[in-house]
Amino acid sequence: MSTPKLTVVIGASENPQRYSFLAVNRLRANGHPVVAIGKRAGQIGDTPITKEHPPLQNVDTVTLYLNPTLQQEYYDYILGLHPKRIIFNPGTENTELIAKAGENGIEAKEACTLVMLSTGQY
Repeated sequence: MSTPKLTVVIGASENPQRYSFLAVNRLRANGHPVVAIGKRAGQIGDTPITKEHPPLQNVDTVTLYLNPTLQQEYYDYILGLHPKRIIFNPGTENTELIAKAGENGIEAKEACTLVMLSTGQY
């Protein structure tokens, strides 16, 4: 298994039909600590979903499950976390945030967190 990577899931949902729900569960199953942020507070297994933007240190990855128009309110928060990378899952691709990430030395990856986990690329 790879080294645990602190991951912030933005767009987390308690709905088991949502990819963000699956991602939180798979990340945890693979030993990665997760901070789940959503529009509504809730719970995914033993991981709470917060509506807040908690200050965090040593964030490896931010993985997005929000469409680009909803991402704008998170720009400053995401960039302020100084993650190593941002994963833009299918449907979340955002040229503006990708450019801002690059300007801040953050890798922007258009990929699927679930596929990356299942193929050992996470």
